[in-house]
Amino acid sequence: MICKTSPYRTVLRDTAIPTIFDLTSHLGNPHSRHRKRIKVLTDEEVQKIKERRLESSIEQLLSNKDCDAQDDSENADDIPQLTPEQKDLREFLRSSFEVMVLIGRQNFPFSCNAREDEMRSEEERFLTTGNFRALIENRINAGDEFLQRRFETAAVNEEYCSAVQQRQLLEVCERCVREEILQQVRECRFFSIVTGELVEFPEGEHLPVFLRFVDQANSLREEFIEFLSFEGEEVAVAERLETQLTKGWGLSMEHCRGQAHAGSGILGTKMKVIAAQLKEKYPMAVITPTSTCALNVHLANGMPLTGVQDVMSVLKKTNAFFKASPLLQSELDNAISILCQGNIEKESILKEGSRSTWTDLHNVFEMAVDLMEPLLLCMDSIHDNEDLKWNDQITSDAYAISEALADFEFIVTLVILKNALSFTRAFGKNLQGETIDVFFAANSLTAVLHSLHEVSDNLEVYHEFWFEEAASLATAMEIPVRVPRLFLRKQQAVETMEIQAESFFKEYLTLPVMEYITQEVKEIFSENHLKALKCLSLVPAVMGQMRFNTSEETHADIYRSDLPHPDTLPAELHCWRIKWKHRGKEVSLPCTIHQTLQHSDVKFFPNVNAFLKILATLPVLKLDGSHGETAQRRLQAYLTDTAVNQRCKNLAVLNINYHIKTDLEEMVQCYLKTYPEECESD
Repeated sequence: MICKTSPYRTVLRDTAIPTIFDLTSHLGNPHSRHRKRIKVLTDEEVQKIKERRLESSIEQLLSNKDCDAQDDSENADDIPQLTPEQKDLREFLRSSFEVMVLIGRQNFPFSCNAREDEMRSEEERFLTTGNFRALIENRINAGDEFLQRRFETAAVNEEYCSAVQQRQLLEVCERCVREEILQQVRECRFFSIVTGELVEFPEGEHLPVFLRFVDQANSLREEFIEFLSFEGEEVAVAERLETQLTKGWGLSMEHCRGQAHAGSGILGTKMKVIAAQLKEKYPMAVITPTSTCALNVHLANGMPLTGVQDVMSVLKKTNAFFKASPLLQSELDNAISILCQGNIEKESILKEGSRSTWTDLHNVFEMAVDLMEPLLLCMDSIHDNEDLKWNDQITSDAYAISEALADFEFIVTLVILKNALSFTRAFGKNLQGETIDVFFAANSLTAVLHSLHEVSDNLEVYHEFWFEEAASLATAMEIPVRVPRLFLRKQQAVETMEIQAESFFKEYLTLPVMEYITQEVKEIFSENHLKALKCLSLVPAVMGQMRFNTSEETHADIYRSDLPHPDTLPAELHCWRIKWKHRGKEVSLPCTIHQTLQHSDVKFFPNVNAFLKILATLPVLKLDGSHGETAQRRLQAYLTDTAVNQRCKNLAVLNINYHIKTDLEEMVQCYLKTYPEECESD
């Protein structure tokens, strides 16, 4: 217990456990009356104590300054003196790095292909100019005396900065920016891995890798680190990722607490294998969906069924098609108005939904089914182009989309996805909701699995209703109900008996879809993952919702070895509940992990503090605070603004991480250590 009015400084030990003290029980105890009482200081005595402490502090401060001045003079004598050539080289490197950072952050196109440079003649190489040289010349014209002097003293046929050297400068820039982030990850120890869709570069496809962690300011962050080569089989990619994390970046996979991988089709299948290999080797790296992708979209993207992947691809193309021009969106609005005459509420919902990125919504398949007729009507109208207001590219794209929409296999696949994933829609929506919603979602998984098993046990009945819905929609769109053409061709080859459409889609679509959804939900929400999510009851608002009748102890063993004082965890959890249960009326309960970590008292609960930081790194929880999902948005902005043939991995790292501070002097030192032979030649 600490008395706030005491003039003496009191510091808690690291192992101290805050609790509630009874300050009145001793009054009725006769044995306590004869104890020695603490002397109550007068105001004058308190003032004298403060004056003596102030004088002592001033003397100590002056003594420290004298010692620091003496140390600085001794250190100055130890620093080796640089030659004029070394000083010039450092100044040149500093200026070059400043230009490189500017090129990366502003996303200027930049070519530094060493092979192309070697193929040029001396004259071509000298005459070749780029943004790097243009910016250097601009600095010279602006009055940079050092660069002007260096340029004037160079030989006529001497290359100012070769493509090889430019590449070296870029690599050092990238390395220093990445190291700034990795240093913060190492300080916090625990992290999670997040990967995105493959990115195309001139040298091939690469996998974007993000790291999610809680920094020293208790802020949750997700930062882009690097583009990893995706060449080879799944085993090779998994080993490459692990090697880069450990040997390349100096992290320990023993501290990895989660992994989330985006991807659809073949990429999704490969990433599932990679994630399983990492989890087998490091069981604490639980597999989760990403907080930026709806659970139903994540499940559909991973289904290894050609028909399902065709639906996902067409929906993405359709959404992108209307985002290209407001006139196209207006055309879709007209089609919705025609088909929704008399139903103003439905018309308003469809128009509002179609203007958003509806392919990312939790109810994407419900929205798509409702939009099917307007979409086909709109695409046919654009393709007919009676008013000649659309160009050839738009009419061609509209025709391709309309052909895909007017296929019964597409319709029945979409309807079955809508119905099969309706059992996980509310569950997935809660996962991306507030902390209390995620907590209740974790406790409702049993009910979700029960519903999925119930459908599988009665598949015949459910499929009959779903197929009837698909057939009715196809009839309204004047699309014949039939078995896919490719299957009919295979059937003719083997000369088997004729199969009905309803039976075909039950066996080859509904059954594998339900099996995949059930198995995938079980794998994603493993025992360790669920235990972690149920520990969200540590957030005070969740405790309050549960009337402070929570039992974190039963689930907390998952991270017990990660805590600073695991032996005191039960007592600390009890004190944590009591603290918030008996708070003042003016004190509000923190609603998120971020708000809880920002609370000043959390540092007095070291185990709870560590536990919350680990929970925050799980990729399934949405990002809040100031950082949000900026890293992934910056990546998408870079890909949108940069053509494939102009993309450069090094510059992309600088552009996406433009908010990371850069130390030019550190870059110079790194370059001198990495390329000592270049420095000697200069």
